[in-house]
Amino acid sequence: MALAPGAHPDAEGTKFVVWSSRAGEVAVRLFDERGIASRTEPLALVEDASPRGRFERHLSGVGPGALYKLVLDREELPDPYARFLPLGVHGPARVVASARGTITALPDPPPAWQWVIYELHVGAFTPEGTFLAAKARLDAVAELGFTAIELMPVAAFAGERGWGYDGVALYAPYAPYGSPEDLRALVRAAHERGLAVILDVVYNHMGPSGNYLARYAAEYFTSDITTPWGAAPDFAHEPMRSLVVENARYWFEELGFDGLRLDATHAIVDPSPRHVLREIAEAAHAMTPPRRIFFEDERNDPFVVRDLGADAVWADDFHHQVHVLSTRERDGYYGAYEPTTSALARAVNEGWTFVGQPYPPWKGRPRGASAREHGLLFENLLYCIQNHDQVGNRALGTRLCHEISTDAYCAASMLLLFLPMTPLVFMGQEWASSSPFLFFSDHEGALGDAIREGRRAEFSTFGAFADPKARERIPDPQSKSTVDRSKLRWGERSEEPHARVLATYRAMLRLRRNDPVLSARATWHDAEAIAHDLVLEVVRRSGGATRRVLVSFDDQEAAVTTGASARVLFASGRFDAGKLAPHGAVLLADE
Repeated sequence: MALAPGAHPDAEGTKFVVWSSRAGEVAVRLFDERGIASRTEPLALVEDASPRGRFERHLSGVGPGALYKLVLDREELPDPYARFLPLGVHGPARVVASARGTITALPDPPPAWQWVIYELHVGAFTPEGTFLAAKARLDAVAELGFTAIELMPVAAFAGERGWGYDGVALYAPYAPYGSPEDLRALVRAAHERGLAVILDVVYNHMGPSGNYLARYAAEYFTSDITTPWGAAPDFAHEPMRSLVVENARYWFEELGFDGLRLDATHAIVDPSPRHVLREIAEAAHAMTPPRRIFFEDERNDPFVVRDLGADAVWADDFHHQVHVLSTRERDGYYGAYEPTTSALARAVNEGWTFVGQPYPPWKGRPRGASAREHGLLFENLLYCIQNHDQVGNRALGTRLCHEISTDAYCAASMLLLFLPMTPLVFMGQEWASSSPFLFFSDHEGALGDAIREGRRAEFSTFGAFADPKARERIPDPQSKSTVDRSKLRWGERSEEPHARVLATYRAMLRLRRNDPVLSARATWHDAEAIAHDLVLEVVRRSGGATRRVLVSFDDQEAAVTTGASARVLFASGRFDAGKLAPHGAVLLADE
């Protein structure tokens, strides 16, 4: 099998491989550590290669650590297949030794129904914002009972800060976070603590700055499919298809990741007989041990799991229902969700709230189908009450804990961790972090100005920001202070109310791990949500035992029926004689 494009070192040197349908001549230009070009060596056209345009050459004595750029018909360009870009996406790449065979996935991952995922942004997770600093905080995640961490995208993107969803060099870890070796060290340390590691990858578009693929070959993209980011990746054409499928393999085989979360899969259009998403999922499942694939997909459609092969799909209707019930907010897409426990019960009982009903943001077109009726498992649905999108895409980056009382927040947290769906917790959520998570970026010139103005303009239809003066309060995404404000404050974990919230998460995660009902794999017959005015009851059963959680979204004390033999396993607030405190929650064992 022919080597993929990129730099491939061996014991004697490095083989450079380039594919370009545009260039007549291709060369590799080597640089010293000062960034000064030292020499340029031509590559040879492989005459019988298909598709035509493959250039390659083995350079003796050029090994790991060497810096290089590629020259196409005298135009000097970065390598879009670079394994590391230490000077940024516009600079030379560094040759990186392969680690294949020396790093492996988590040898004994937990079964699918026991995954509890902790999502983090490497740059904001710690004050230092690096892979190695994140490594030093893993004990705090593992000891609570999480079974996996999920890193927001780390593929190289332009600038000194950002969320990572504008990556352009899909194989190169973002240099300000650290080297490929640093990332491997983070993954290895997670595995030593029993944590699986998931990476968020973006294949539906490329970033606006530093994307050089089209300079190599126009065939990577197609203007037949329009996206908010311009021409779409052309997955019907082998070069782009191979790029993303092999990139998925790279994160598994060279870095040791246990799963991938694919961004906005509803935006990935592929007319091929075998969808590229299916190909990625099958490649992941064929590995030993099998890797897991998660999709972010807004369609509420079971075929994403059943036909495209995802192991789980982000099911945001649950988040939206909890949010509107807890805050009564109805701006933007929240306007489609009724603040009722009956709507929340439908989300739990069917997987989503919208399972074929008209969806207002889609101009009344029907959305979704029942996960239960189409045979999905609970673990196929990923639920959260916060994630990077739902916090960071708010104008002020406010978390749910900033919008509601601590009692209400603990109650919502108990509900999330009681359900048999796959729960995801966003970094700092477990102690009700005081830090916002804001949208931040670092783009130069007109692009930076457009992002700054566009960020404020997108909230003009929200009631709180209808006045242009009010929109001036929205933090500048281009300012370094914006990312600084978003960093977690780890020292507050021992202070109130953060310590109380942390204790709630510790207790619920322990019960989820050890309780004979909550730790058991559930079917749709084993769990049921029931609405009682502003109290939601969820019942779970296993092996003849029953557990119930009662969650109040009421400002007033609520009378609830517990049963004479009910035993309290945990309560987030005051619970006495069948009286549930306002915004309280109680977990009961029916003996």
